[in-house]
Amino acid sequence: MPRGPRLDAPGVLHHVMVRGLDRQVIFRDDRDRDDFVARLAGLVEAGAWTIYAWTLLPNHAHLLVRTARRPLARTMRSLLTGYAGTFNRRHKRSGHLFQNRYRSIVVEEDPYFLELVRYLHLNPLRAAIVTDWRALERYPYCGHGAILGKQEVDWQETSAVLRQFAERLPTARARYRTFVAEGVSRGRRHDLMGGGLIRSAGGWAAVAVLRRGRERYAGDERILGSSEFVETLRGEIERTEAGRLHARWRKLTAAALIARIATAEKVPVERLLGSGRPRTVSRIRRGLAYLWVEELGRSGRALARELGICPEAIYHAAVRGRKEAVYWQAMLES
Repeated sequence: MPRGPRLDAPGVLHHVMVRGLDRQVIFRDDRDRDDFVARLAGLVEAGAWTIYAWTLLPNHAHLLVRTARRPLARTMRSLLTGYAGTFNRRHKRSGHLFQNRYRSIVVEEDPYFLELVRYLHLNPLRAAIVTDWRALERYPYCGHGAILGKQEVDWQETSAVLRQFAERLPTARARYRTFVAEGVSRGRRHDLMGGGLIRSAGGWAAVAVLRRGRERYAGDERILGSSEFVETLRGEIERTEAGRLHARWRKLTAAALIARIATAEKVPVERLLGSGRPRTVSRIRRGLAYLWVEELGRSGRALARELGICPEAIYHAAVRGRKEAVYWQAMLES
């Protein structure tokens, strides 16, 4: 059965799993892991998402994140495209590194938030990457130690987890440690792998059908939560879709967008093409990348072809280009 489209809305909690193609290793050494972690931090600092729990294993990674205004799919595309390009150059390889489609589960927060924090952070112990509790607390590629204050991870949101246990920090950390320890005996938790909505190629539009009683809620790997949770999210999705950019934006080709921005900036289109990086050109390219990838939701490859630069540069620029695009947005909507 074909997989349904991604489910997302601002403020939604996701459990994201990334795996190497054919189960191949995606982190060969600490330089690889440090690079991936730096990219996670950069996306947090850019306001793309909040990360509550995370862990890196040799051939896969887990993240528990809350999205902001930027859709999860674009954030993941930026993360994985950039990392894969660096990995391939460093290890002198070519071809795909990750499975074509990472897995993401929309999570109902109240019953599952802490369960997933615990489950994700037990992965290194479960996989025998670390040998005991002390080693897990000091393992630098997992969020468990940050919550306990054993690791310095400024970009990880730890207070939201600790507040679930107590107001006083020492008490909260002690109770959190006990809570995680109690999860060891539970083993692998297949019940945390989704199951709130019938899979449908219609995505969130299909949720409206459920409201009319034509289908029943059943198992779907895209959602972990109750039918009431799905129904609430349906409303959020509808409001998000209603607030999307004017339809005229959607008709712009990459070449047309470049031409309009060049006119607005009073620079020849030719100056924006190729690999040169004058300050003005870099600023305009950042704004173009943000509009094309973040606002229009289009593939960076098409814009990269028009500009004559690599797709990785587009996705990297898109993370930093919102400020440059503010004026242009008003211009395009007029």
